[in-house]
Amino acid sequence: VEARALSAKFAELREGGPPKQVAVIGGGLSGLACAKYLADAGHRPIVLEARDVLGGKVSAWQDEDGDWVETGLHIFFGAYPNMMNLFAELGIEDRLQWKRHQMTFAMQELPGKFTTFEFPGWPAPLNMAAAILGNQEMLSPVEKLQTGPPLLPMLVAGQSFIDAQDELSVTQFMRKNGMPERINSEIFVAMAKALDFIDPDRLSMAVVLTAMNRFINETDGSQTAFLDGNQPDRLCRPMVEHIEQLGGEVRLGAPLERIEVGADGAVERLVLRGGEAIVADEYVSAVPVDIFKRLLPEAWSTMPFFAQCDELEGIPVINIHLWFDRKLKNIDALCFSRSPLLSVYADMSTCCKEYKDDDRSMLELVFAPCSAVAGSDVNWLGKSDEEIVAATVKELERLFPLEIGADLPGGGARVRKSAV
Repeated sequence: VEARALSAKFAELREGGPPKQVAVIGGGLSGLACAKYLADAGHRPIVLEARDVLGGKVSAWQDEDGDWVETGLHIFFGAYPNMMNLFAELGIEDRLQWKRHQMTFAMQELPGKFTTFEFPGWPAPLNMAAAILGNQEMLSPVEKLQTGPPLLPMLVAGQSFIDAQDELSVTQFMRKNGMPERINSEIFVAMAKALDFIDPDRLSMAVVLTAMNRFINETDGSQTAFLDGNQPDRLCRPMVEHIEQLGGEVRLGAPLERIEVGADGAVERLVLRGGEAIVADEYVSAVPVDIFKRLLPEAWSTMPFFAQCDELEGIPVINIHLWFDRKLKNIDALCFSRSPLLSVYADMSTCCKEYKDDDRSMLELVFAPCSAVAGSDVNWLGKSDEEIVAATVKELERLFPLEIGADLPGGGARVRKSAV
């Protein structure tokens, strides 16, 4: 409802004054969405993307075999109201492949086994309560009773309670409230790595509570959908077409060299790497914080607002594609691996229509944490692709002990190619 109301407000702004030229730095999902709504409001956005592919963190490209390599494994939750509204406005809701409402976890102590939290078709929060109580494999009844009370204030006080936990890590919150340690190893490690690619002792509890609050209070909040194909064509291209139809412009291969400001600190122009100057009425940055810090003009560096950027640091993550020579155990869902090295993964040959293959699997996996800042003992960013793939396959031997492993009859399933 809020997302639709905001869109309606943008449309009303078309009558509110002369259109402005707005330069948007970055052609990722946020930059394209920004330009889309600026165009809806009657303005003329120009999106400047440094690379030759759109999408930023949802970008993808084809390899020499024509297979798509995605920057990241992306799924869409029902609790993404702005994203759902965007799909509806672009008329591409049918490109979302909704999966059965369940959450699937690998069983650490039972290699090769998976367990699910099944959400019945009841209204929230009853459906989540039923899903938790109905799963008897991950948490005991006593552990469930110990976990519930510390989370009750979230249901009563909502966001004010969540915000008050911001200074506590997930681990600190658990111990402060007497929650059993197994909750961390069974649930919170998987959530922290899926939400922020980081270990729970380094993640604010407010992040986890925010997600949990949406899932608990929205009937379809935790249901997941996969895009039915590659992101540039199936998601980014409709956004570009919408922007261009309304008079906007999207430019690829337009890396920004610097932001030039005047004596009053206001932006005068953007200078691209080739020397071209872009002058607009307004300027928007839609790039990751690490890139923005490199572009920050010297004149802004001491301003209190921009000085806050010094405390922000992006968390790295590695995305891996493994194409196998045969079909693995068929699970049509996002899976929480609960592995020391892996976060979530999906068999895209099953989950995604465009990548469908009944004979051979293609696993897309999130490798996290992968650096010291995120909690890893190994700097995987400094390792070769071959070393990362080897470590990943070793983890998969635990998840698929009857299908992957050199000691299996015939050598088991083999990786025929990979991308990191």
